Amino acid sequence: MAQRLKTDWTLFFTVMVLACFGLVMIYTSSIPEIELRGHSSVYFVARQAVAMALGLLALMAIKRIDYRVLRQPLFAFGGLGVTLSLLIAAYFLDPKGHRWLRWGPLQLQPSELAKPALAIFLAWFVAKRLGAINSRSTLAQMALAVGVLAGLVLAGDMGTMVVLLGMVAAVFYVAGINKRYAALAIVGLGVLGVAGLASQPYRVRRLIMFVDPKLELVAKLDTGGKFRAWLDTSMSSRDPNYQARQSRIAVGSGGVLGLGIMQGKQKMLYLPKAHTDFIFAVVGEELGLWGCTGVLAGFVVLLWRGFRLFWTAPDDFGRYLALALTVGIAFQAFINMSVALDMGPTKGLPLPLISYGGTSMLATLISLGLLLSVSERSG
Repeated sequence: MAQRLKTDWTLFFTVMVLACFGLVMIYTSSIPEIELRGHSSVYFVARQAVAMALGLLALMAIKRIDYRVLRQPLFAFGGLGVTLSLLIAAYFLDPKGHRWLRWGPLQLQPSELAKPALAIFLAWFVAKRLGAINSRSTLAQMALAVGVLAGLVLAGDMGTMVVLLGMVAAVFYVAGINKRYAALAIVGLGVLGVAGLASQPYRVRRLIMFVDPKLELVAKLDTGGKFRAWLDTSMSSRDPNYQARQSRIAVGSGGVLGLGIMQGKQKMLYLPKAHTDFIFAVVGEELGLWGCTGVLAGFVVLLWRGFRLFWTAPDDFGRYLALALTVGIAFQAFINMSVALDMGPTKGLPLPLISYGGTSMLATLISLGLLLSVSERSG
């Protein structure tokens, strides 16, 4: 007898509300940039709506597929291999940013696709090696796969690398990795992070100016000025904290009730990337504390439903797939919101389902389709 599928309507409607809310916020936050570029007033929101429609089609198709068909090397290595190939192509075809593949008006950010691909690989690998999770061969194989992926993503997108490593850390922690190996992994990740920071002076400057905004400590230690001169290279702005400061002003001016939809002031070219990485600040200014709380509540619901699946999924593959996908989406959302509130250095991460970005929307809805697939076959 065929298994009766049961959709998690709480999760599904939360996704729909967040995505539709994102379209509204993209419209209101992008108007100043649209006027500057001379585009139609619906230029950004129309493009995002197309990406959302494609993503929803993918979500509906994927949720109907039994996730257990992915529990084989073909899909685990295939998705990772395609992502790595796209990342390598982006590295050479986008020599400045190493982020984008462009075909005329279309563009693709491969690092976004790395999230669902890594989740499938992690779930397959950990489920297969769960009884030997602390063996050296298991850890060496995972370190190699994650190291190559993280290194390629790091070339153009350190924020996404942090999210990917957060997914790996969560899955291996829950799987029962030995504390000694966890400590060694932390050291290795620290070395990788330092290398990533040192590879781009603007990354170092963002971090330093978050801790030491006036560079007073740097001035005391760098008496010759050589380190400061190195920091100043490859900088499009002499004030990397400008966005965070304007974001904080936006959120603060919104108060409890906000200034009203379309009434925000900071998006008037004071706050760069208002419709992308810093859209949460526009939510804070126009809809106030209640709007920010609503967005946060939406992601808390996603976190709750995803973690619930970790306990109810019928097999290890489904459990760890749900865990990796949930951590990837929620962790990125909380990082983005913390940056908008100036609680962390700028990382260039979009707010899932809400920020403008077609690849981000598509990858997030694919991930949620996988999550719903697990949900419909769980108790």
